[in-house]
Order: sequence, then structure tokens, then C-alpha cells
Amino acid sequence: MIIQQNKSLKNFNSFGVQCFAENFINIKKDDDIKEIISYLKKTKCNHFILGGGSNILFTKNIKGAVLYNQIEGINIIKEDSQKVTIRVGAGVIWNDFVNWSIKNNLWGIENLILIPGTVGAAPIQNIGAYGSELKDVIKNVTGFNIKTGEKIILNKSQCEFEYRNSIFKKKLKNIFFISEIQVILNKNGSPNLNYEILKNELKKENKPISLKKIALTVSRIRKSKLPDPKKIGNAGSFFKNPIINLDKLNEIKRDFPEIKYYDLNNKVKISAGWLIEKCGWKEKKLQNCSVYNKQALVLINHGNATGIEINNLANKIILDINAKFGIKLQNEVQIF
Repeated sequence: MIIQQNKSLKNFNSFGVQCFAENFINIKKDDDIKEIISYLKKTKCNHFILGGGSNILFTKNIKGAVLYNQIEGINIIKEDSQKVTIRVGAGVIWNDFVNWSIKNNLWGIENLILIPGTVGAAPIQNIGAYGSELKDVIKNVTGFNIKTGEKIILNKSQCEFEYRNSIFKKKLKNIFFISEIQVILNKNGSPNLNYEILKNELKKENKPISLKKIALTVSRIRKSKLPDPKKIGNAGSFFKNPIINLDKLNEIKRDFPEIKYYDLNNKVKISAGWLIEKCGWKEKKLQNCSVYNKQALVLINHGNATGIEINNLANKIILDINAKFGIKLQNEVQIF
């Protein structure tokens, strides 16, 4: 086990903010996890589990040990004429797995193309986009309890998936080290066109809707709205789209009949980006960060922003929207 000390995490978070890990440890296989658990017990060292860093905002240096997940591997473990069960290492880049599924003509995660981060981070957030979520395809999640050393397999229901949430962000936060997931994909799937923008874009071309066509269209839409974190520091959507009841919706519609929302069985999900724009925050800059000019849900680092500066911007937006609409936005990004 190699421990790197005072390791810069600037290249390990998509915001590109500078901070340092007191100790940094790469994990490439299950045996590494067991060795690290023994080390943590012996030293009583604090730990922080790091995946792709695409959904994190660091506001301070990390004391103790940062455990960096690099467990690889994509393997088919079961298949029949209709479905394929696949085991994927938690350190695999999520988008690499999506491209692998498309190359192998397997349906189920094509709408989730270009989401940054690793496979291990995907169930923590229950990643989703364009009408699809990870919970739609996941079978189980395997990992280790850092406190006890026990290897555990959690099925879908035990993961307690919700909108951008799971047991891994609640009871098992920073306790459960995900080593792999299993997903079930379809050989003869059908397009998920629940998302209106995607459906409209595909209709424009009036051509057969193939797996590759959906992936290309989603990629094009994402690139038109979201900045490439390799060029502009960001973590994608910073805020969750709030879910409100119908009374609250009707209250807002009296003043803003054009409000954007999606029906959800006696409740509605409204666009956080729309709320942010209505409060005049789009393109607004604060110190070295700002709200992205093409998508108000995205906060960007202009190069030298600290995590504290970005968090301050987020908090100002939250306070303003709460004052104007009586809705408190929740962060999608995890702040440390």
C-alpha cells in the first residue's frame, strides 16, 4: 500500500479547485480495501472516499486518508435472449461504460451518456438524465463497510434510491466503499423518450431511432448546455430540481404562468434553472466564479475560484430564490 502525503486534489475534482489530501491512497482491487481497513483501524485515521470527483465541491483540505477508487473491469456474468447482466468495477469511468454498452448494442443507459464521474459514484447520486435513472437498470451494489471490514451486497431496494439520492448519501455516507455494481441491460430495448426535449430533437430528423442515434442526440444536447469540465471547472447541475405540491404550483402560476414543470402524481417537479433565471442570476459573477451563461443550473470556476467562493455563490442563489418563491433549493453537489 502506497500512501502519498500532502497530495493536491486539483486534478481530482471537476471544479478544479485547489485543496490537499493529508494522505492519498489508490485502491485497485478488493485486497487493497482489506489492507486499508486494517490500516485505518490501527491508526484511527479519518477517511474520505473519492470517486471521479465530478459531484463534489471541496471547501477545505482533507485531513486523514483519501481513498481513491480505481477498481476496473467490465464483465458479462449472465445473459439470455433478452437481457444481459454485467459486473462493472467502481473505478471505471461512467461514460466509458456507456460507450461500451452502445458498442455492444445493449439498451438501458444510452440516455446517461456524457455524465461525468465513475461507476462507483453513480449509485450514490442515483445519476439521471433525459428521463432515465441508474435505478432503472441496477441489480445490486457490492462494497465494504469501512468500519467493520464486512463485504456486503445490497440489492436495488436496499439501496433506497430516490431522486438524486440513495442510502449511500444517508446512512452509509463515507462508510460503504463501493467496489462494483451489477446492471441489467436489454438486447432488444426501446427508446426512452419521456424527456420532451429529446423526443423533439429526434422527431426533427424524421429517421429511425436507433441506440446510437439516441446517444448522439443526447450528447449534442448536453454539449450545447453544459461546459466541458476539462476546459471550464464545473460539476454539472449544482442544484436539484425542486418537487412541490399543486397548491404551491398554482400560487406561482398566478404571477408566472409560463413556469416550466413536470407532472409527478399529485406533485410537480419544476426547473431550478428557470427559478435561477427568474431571479436574475444567469451569467452573474461573484469573485472568480459565476452562473453559466447557457444553463443557469451550472456554476463555473473561472480558473482561480476557491470552493468557499463557489459555495458562497450557491448560498446567495438559494437565499434569493427562497425569498422570491418560497422554495429552498437543495444542492445536488456534495460539499466538503
